[in-house]
Amino acid sequence: MQRLLAPAAAIELAAAEAACCAHPWSSGMYADSLAGQDQVYVYREEDGTVLGYAVLLLILDEAQLQNIFICQPQQRRGHGRRLLQQLMQLAASQGATRMLLEVRDSNHAARALYAGSGFVECGLRKHYYRTEHGPREHAVLMEAAL
Repeated sequence: MQRLLAPAAAIELAAAEAACCAHPWSSGMYADSLAGQDQVYVYREEDGTVLGYAVLLLILDEAQLQNIFICQPQQRRGHGRRLLQQLMQLAASQGATRMLLEVRDSNHAARALYAGSGFVECGLRKHYYRTEHGPREHAVLMEAAL
């Protein structure tokens, strides 16, 4: 896992996520993360193949997982779990005692990944996410001790 610092990476990040996710971040959102306090990471194979990305924000003793995704051809191979475990270890090494995240209520695969990594549901933000059609979707809040 390598930390990205260059603001120019925002376009690459947004394009990679748009290719595999129904609700991707925009390049502007990534640019804000790269310019702010967020830590943006790329996750690669030893040969350099990009597997995924993550955005982490540390505030005092709390880590907030802002975004995480694995590129489409690499999904369902355990890379998401390994990336999440590395992020949790990294956050703990930087003084965080817990990690927080929010996930779409309908994202059952991600919720299972988080639960399998020690996260428990701790709240709900009603009507938080926009949807293509119809009512807004709830965000499930989850946390894990580090």
